[in-house]
Amino acid sequence: MEYEFLHDAITGEAKARFSLEHEVVGPWIEIELGHDSVKLTELLTAIDNVEKGHRSEVLISGHEYSVAISQGDVEIATNASLNGAEPLPEMLTTDHIHFDQNESAACGIDDFRELLLSWSKFTNNLPS
Repeated sequence: MEYEFLHDAITGEAKARFSLEHEVVGPWIEIELGHDSVKLTELLTAIDNVEKGHRSEVLISGHEYSVAISQGDVEIATNASLNGAEPLPEMLTTDHIHFDQNESAACGIDDFRELLLSWSKFTNNLPS
């Protein structure tokens, strides 16, 4: 998973940019995690619970995105895609109009933990 963190030149807000196949992770980390140390701790605890076999899967739903953590895998998806929202009509997906079709992304659980800790360090947001 390729990504970079940067600060918006105007607002100073932390931003996350990801490669195309993991593009949905950027808005998820900015919107759902942001600077929330409680949410960060919840995610890290969920990872530990799954890895230690206390839970087989953990689903954490946010306002716009949800994270499913299972043995070895993490999937981030828009809530609209999880709720069975209809895809865009064909007339809106022509070559002239570009919409973000990346509604979900998956990665390994170790990569996800590393991502969370890197974001935490970048935003000076330590887990509680």
